[in-house]
Amino acid sequence: MIESKSYYFNTFHVDEATLERLIQEALHGGGSYADLYFENTTYGNLLLRDGAVTSGGNHIDFGVGVRVLSGEKTGYAYSESTAWADMLSCARAAALIAESPSEVSPYGSKVPSRGEPNPAADRYPVKENWRVLPMASYLPFLQKLEAEVKRRDARVEKVMANLAFQLSDILMYNSSRELKWDSRPMGSVSLTVVFRQGQQVENKSTSRSFRCGAEMLSGSLIEALASDVVKGIDERFAAKRPKGGQMSVVMGAGASGILLHEAMGHAFEADFNRKGTSIFADKMGRQICPKGIQIIDDGTLTGNRGALNYDDEGIPGQKTYMVEDGVLTSYLHDRISAAHYGVRPTGNGRRESFRYAPLPRMRATYMESGEAKAEDLISACKKGIYVDEFSNGQVQIGEGDFTFYVKSGFLIEDGRLTQPVKDINIIGNGPEALSDIRGVAGDLAIDPGAWTCGKEQSVPVSCGIPTVLIGGLTVGGE
Repeated sequence: MIESKSYYFNTFHVDEATLERLIQEALHGGGSYADLYFENTTYGNLLLRDGAVTSGGNHIDFGVGVRVLSGEKTGYAYSESTAWADMLSCARAAALIAESPSEVSPYGSKVPSRGEPNPAADRYPVKENWRVLPMASYLPFLQKLEAEVKRRDARVEKVMANLAFQLSDILMYNSSRELKWDSRPMGSVSLTVVFRQGQQVENKSTSRSFRCGAEMLSGSLIEALASDVVKGIDERFAAKRPKGGQMSVVMGAGASGILLHEAMGHAFEADFNRKGTSIFADKMGRQICPKGIQIIDDGTLTGNRGALNYDDEGIPGQKTYMVEDGVLTSYLHDRISAAHYGVRPTGNGRRESFRYAPLPRMRATYMESGEAKAEDLISACKKGIYVDEFSNGQVQIGEGDFTFYVKSGFLIEDGRLTQPVKDINIIGNGPEALSDIRGVAGDLAIDPGAWTCGKEQSVPVSCGIPTVLIGGLTVGGE
């Protein structure tokens, strides 16, 4: 959603002359680069629990962040007001923090991006503006969703349906005289259901999240969420904790991409590598997984939770191949790391809000499809486990070690899916797991859930993967 330039100037009560004057004040202490990040975000949420609205509301977050870079120093300050006196105080505070004269600015893009945003190329068009519709108009959607879930399974005991939305107006300007603006929508519906069968209780959650307007609240979304939350519940009740040990693991297409995000994606973020704390810091240009594998971080998927017209430094959103034909070819860069490595930023400079300086962060991270068939990868396993839903992952960036809790899966015995399993952990090492990939199916799925990545700050992301066979990981069971 891209409005006219005047819309953003009016929203934040600034003009180009004011922006340039503020940048010069920020550089007054000797900084080599400065940028401004204005934000006006409307948030809303509505929670339906067992047929009753238990919480809901709207609020607005408004302000500007000023960043000054000087050598290895970063000065950052923010104001919740865009009155000139408040912005001036903010700029001078950032300049004081970064005070350390530097003659050359290495932080601007090699080819400054001074073209105006193009509404025709917008990656998140909006048909129904979240700000316009009253909160009460969203209640029927949640009520219909609850009714549909109950209709599909008599074992439903409790239903919690939550709608959260936001629309953020963004204006960015920097000392390279790059001016960018954007309006970023986001709608998320989360559903948690408690099922009871006799004395046994199971719960399951699902979600959908897109960068679009309220038009997402459709009958087809109700069908998709209700179908997803009851799918596999029979297997949940029948699932057992298996014996643990080293075995082959087949990761199902879609949500299993969270393992790729956590165990590999974070280690590809350039700040970890620039500081030498990532396990991949010395592996650029080296073969890190079998030939034919491509791993991507992508900001160009229309309507995707990780999509960006521009990142939070004003760099155009783009598709970045981190691994090509099994070779590590790119880290994920913001302006600082790109200057350090002598490459162009990849559009991965992201921040939680105007209160934070940007960091290299993922967008939509996935592995491209291969040539195998999913059923052939399963049949190739004499003994193993098939997993398709993860949660509660932990990763050591420096060592590459990871552990993930598996919410659902099956034993693989003699090439067939047999006993449903639960309450297990998958334990491994990122580089070792990549090098031990035995096959990649042609069924890539980008998971549409409400994934949020935490790394000092929280940002929306998405992930995906085709069905993948890894030769050996540790399965923590009985």
